[in-house]
Amino acid sequence: MRERLPWLLIGLFFVLICWRIVDVQLLPDPRVVAQAGQQYWAQVAISTGRGAIEDRNGFPLALSSPSISLFIDPLYWNSSRAKELSPLLAPEEIREISRPLEGRFRWLARKLEPERADKIMRLSLPGVFAIKEMKRTYSGGELAAHVIGFVDIDDRGLAGIEYEWDRVLYSPPQAKILLRNAAGNLLDVLPSHLMSHGRGSVQLTIDARIQYIVSKHLARGAERHKAQWGTVICMDPRDGAVLAMASWPTFDPNNRNELAFPELTRNNAINRVYEPGSTFKPVVMSLALEQGHVSPKREFNCRGEIKVADGKIRDIHRGGHGKVTPLDIIVKSCNVGMAQVGIILPSRETYSCLKEWGFGIPTGIELGGEESGLINPPETWRGVTPANIAIGQGVAITPLQLVRAFSAIANGGLLLRPYLVERAFDARGRLVHEGKREVLARVLSPSTASWMQGALRNVVLKGTGARANSSLVEVAGKTGTAQVAKGGLYEKGRHVASFAGFWPFEDPRFVMIVVIGDPKEGGYQGGEVAAPIFRDIVDEIAASRLEQM
Repeated sequence: MRERLPWLLIGLFFVLICWRIVDVQLLPDPRVVAQAGQQYWAQVAISTGRGAIEDRNGFPLALSSPSISLFIDPLYWNSSRAKELSPLLAPEEIREISRPLEGRFRWLARKLEPERADKIMRLSLPGVFAIKEMKRTYSGGELAAHVIGFVDIDDRGLAGIEYEWDRVLYSPPQAKILLRNAAGNLLDVLPSHLMSHGRGSVQLTIDARIQYIVSKHLARGAERHKAQWGTVICMDPRDGAVLAMASWPTFDPNNRNELAFPELTRNNAINRVYEPGSTFKPVVMSLALEQGHVSPKREFNCRGEIKVADGKIRDIHRGGHGKVTPLDIIVKSCNVGMAQVGIILPSRETYSCLKEWGFGIPTGIELGGEESGLINPPETWRGVTPANIAIGQGVAITPLQLVRAFSAIANGGLLLRPYLVERAFDARGRLVHEGKREVLARVLSPSTASWMQGALRNVVLKGTGARANSSLVEVAGKTGTAQVAKGGLYEKGRHVASFAGFWPFEDPRFVMIVVIGDPKEGGYQGGEVAAPIFRDIVDEIAASRLEQM
């Protein structure tokens, strides 16, 4: 045993030497591990930006620009200093960081404007660091906000064109590894070329200049009349391209706080249905003339009211209009005369024609949430219903559906599909979509369309639409005043005022509708509320010579 002991000691010594070699050469030093843990934070996804949205002339409406995002490393964060950020962050954000945090990475605030980020960094709070991200920016602010839409904090489309064309505009985030050097500074290990890879783009039919004019006068008119809501749509009747679409109240997609209010982000042009009132009369009268149920020379008698089955229809002109022709009915907006036209028309035929005009059916425009409206089936048209429909009651439509109908009158009888996207390109610059004129149906003969064009010109010259008349260009159109229905009954004191028309009369290049919902001051009728707004828009477009584009 004593002879073997030295060999055992030698063997043990050899084992210890080998273990030390393995420990030094193969296993990391705990101090190195600790240091590495202090230098490594996380791998995070960083927004690299979205493709641009432009108007028809190339003006940028939505683009991506550099911004600053801030994060916290809980290892170095002192929660007692959270209150120093109170002037710069929301109360709920302050509460979240006022307690001990776990892990090595937590977002503090993302995609801040440089001034705000600089104020936070000047506080020199331990554990707060800054990195660069791309931020969605809307150069026009509120301009065409309901058309363009908005994105979430990670640049995914949530509404409008941003949502509908997300597959083209969205650019996947890039992974970024966050490291600290020996001095404790943040190392950017994401190559710069990854932040500028190719993106798709979308060019709209919207003209930013017309959009600005439309939005300005809509806001002024809605505020002047203390309205609840409003919208204006301007289209080219020759091809269906939407030149402007404004909704009020509006929002600024740059201000994320406003995105939580549905009453601001709702697009009244397509997401709201209403009874059109007298702006519907040209549609019904046109189909009555087209189908031969009424001739232009036929006379009706208006005594101020008419009893139809279980109801009565009254005229605003209490004394009545006397003998009226179809032209008189449109120019004077005679309810009694129009009701008699509605009674003459076969219900099934009228229903079928209204469907052919696109009522009760979404237009298919490139925006989500479009309402279809409602035209009840003819089996339910009992009693006073046919007469009510003739004067624009008992039907629910969208402003876009009606302006498209007026476009058909203006262009000689062709119902077109309205569209908003002129072109779309993928990340490789390849054309993936091109908007174009699409004829859905011929709803009127050229002769009937021409007759109605003349009637609508007379509405402005000597009828209810006199306040829409312009000294710069010849305008044609129709006023509308509708009551607001709720629970099957009309609410007292609530109305929708509207004016739909087109210009120049001899060669229409623009068709437009102005709808003001629930005005409380300065009148409630279409002729006194909506018509002047229509005229102001027409005058500014004409004075700007945009009609020559």
